[in-house]
Amino acid sequence: MNKTWIIIGREFSTRVRKKSFLVLTLVVPLLMAGFYAFLMWMLLKDDTQERRIAVANRSAIETPFRQINNTVFEYTETEVPESEAPDFLRAHGYYAVINVPEDVMERPEIPIYSFSQVPMELKKALAAQLRERIEGVKRSAVIAETRVPDLEEKLAAVSTPVTVRTLKVSEDTRSVKESSSEIASVVGLIAGMVIYMFIFMYASQVMKGVIEEKTNRIIEVLVSSVKPFQFLLGKIIGVAAVGLVQFLIWVVFALVLIGTMQVFFLPELDMEALRSAGAMAGDMPALTGAGQLNPEQLQIVQKVLQTIEPAFLLKFLGLFLFYFIGGYLLYASLFAAIGAAVDNETDSQQFLTPLSILLVMGLYIGFTAMKSPESPLVFWSSLVPFTSPIVMLVRVPFGVPGWEVMTSMALLVVCFIFFTWLSGRIYRVGILMYGKKITWQELYKWLRY
Repeated sequence: MNKTWIIIGREFSTRVRKKSFLVLTLVVPLLMAGFYAFLMWMLLKDDTQERRIAVANRSAIETPFRQINNTVFEYTETEVPESEAPDFLRAHGYYAVINVPEDVMERPEIPIYSFSQVPMELKKALAAQLRERIEGVKRSAVIAETRVPDLEEKLAAVSTPVTVRTLKVSEDTRSVKESSSEIASVVGLIAGMVIYMFIFMYASQVMKGVIEEKTNRIIEVLVSSVKPFQFLLGKIIGVAAVGLVQFLIWVVFALVLIGTMQVFFLPELDMEALRSAGAMAGDMPALTGAGQLNPEQLQIVQKVLQTIEPAFLLKFLGLFLFYFIGGYLLYASLFAAIGAAVDNETDSQQFLTPLSILLVMGLYIGFTAMKSPESPLVFWSSLVPFTSPIVMLVRVPFGVPGWEVMTSMALLVVCFIFFTWLSGRIYRVGILMYGKKITWQELYKWLRY
């Protein structure tokens, strides 16, 4: 066992000292954060492009369109035929021309001619404004027919928005607390995707390391003083330690980033007061100083804080670490066996494909778990060790019985031990096998040696 610890220390120190580790640990999170921040900024940024659009209005609706951001509309009574649209646009310098036909009330469809592809948001805004105008005219006609002057106000008073609050009841303590399926879905899915990425990334590192050592014949020297199984186990655990350290560093970065954002952007926001405030925007007296957020945004923040409690976060983080380590150990043992069986990464594809399919299946079933966390497919996938590291983490925020979690964890441990033993039998033969094309039948023979 002492030799195994030596190998673990060697794998850990060798990989941590590499420049690639520093780049991956420090630079990549910053690049990812910057990328997503830029993406969100671009999505939320208003359309600033200046456009002039001609509107040939032949309908009974007055001014069907009003200014949209920097897009202005100029009205003309002359309809522009389709064949004359290019010349009309060139002559007047318009971005586009819209024909509003006489029968738009009966057939609410309008053509828009432009040399450029019209943005989707602009199309939606045009459709929304025209629909509003048509509905207004029709409402006025209904009011005139019914001879009820205040009919529109009465109909508006009938509109009743409904809010559905989900409250989770504890079977043990009989306590009741706020819950949110939307927040649960997001938390679980993000965790599942991180698990998927980590397993594939670090397990692949184990396989590449084995192939490199086998190609350089370094393994022949190492196995003369240590058993192949000890070497396999040490390599797997060493890479796992690197991944765990990397993950903890990223968690610290995330906490520092969140704290920094609160200090600079929401300095007056009292989180504890927000957590204990009422569910309605008007029942938030402690939040009046947080002028940076509107009432709708405050409600969203409050919902998140009421739903995700510190006790749940600690439990979820513990499960995440377990399934991260357990899922990695399971797949890393198989990836190491594949690395020992082949001479280069190209030959490994036939063996990697089934494992890759299992991981991708777990990710897709995780998406299904967001919609139906108690379906038979999701239930059994959260117990099967090859998919449970992803699927179970998606299910946990929705509330999973303790026996299901314990069963899933036990099966993952048993499966890891079994497949590590199985991979060890392949590993001890494969690391000394060169220049031979390996098939599934050949691997089966190695298991029986």
